[in-house]
Amino acid sequence: MTDSAYRHQELAAGGWGRLSLAEQLGNVGTEVGRLRRWRGKDERLAAGAFDRALELLDLTLADPRWRGRLREIARARELLCDAALGGCEHGATLGDLDRYFLEFALAARCHR
Repeated sequence: MTDSAYRHQELAAGGWGRLSLAEQLGNVGTEVGRLRRWRGKDERLAAGAFDRALELLDLTLADPRWRGRLREIARARELLCDAALGGCEHGATLGDLDRYFLEFALAARCHR
């Protein structure tokens, strides 16, 4: 994806690389929370949150600092896709992922 194709233009232009891994994944969690909140109420808003969460995970995967963590980050992306599709393949739920990413947001807050 080119920088101009990102919804998060400022982050794609380098701002994302200034965040710690905990901050990056905590931001992903914000979108997962939105997806969870809007699922079944407003599918347009839910789809937007899902797209943004995937975009942020893709930016995290592209961050060269996390080369040693790519398997974990890619697995989180895979589980998010599974949960968004009903958890048929891995049994993932949006609630599980919301809790997973919340831990990163809390860690980022503690290290400020």
